[in-house]
Amino acid sequence: MNELTIVAAGVLCLIGVGLYGLLTVRNLFQIIIAMQLLVKGAIIALVVAGKMSGQMMLGQSLAVTVIVADTIVAVIGLALAVQAKRYIGTLDVKEMSTLKG
Repeated sequence: MNELTIVAAGVLCLIGVGLYGLLTVRNLFQIIIAMQLLVKGAIIALVVAGKMSGQMMLGQSLAVTVIVADTIVAVIGLALAVQAKRYIGTLDVKEMSTLKG
């Protein structure tokens, strides 16, 4: 096996685990973690695509941009989860969706 096959399998595993977690969990913190796994798989795919095309710097700069945007999304999501826990008392998405008002 060459290294490209191993990296592609790792990317697919990360994206698969993230997608599975996104579809199955109901806790808000776990949903954020599943989204992080999806994005990490995409970041690795960007770097590998840059290396394969011979433009390693382009892949790395795109990856850094995605990391910055992903960090901002994660921080805002975690802040919203903390506030939801404080005011609503639960992190279960199904229970939050039944709220009125």
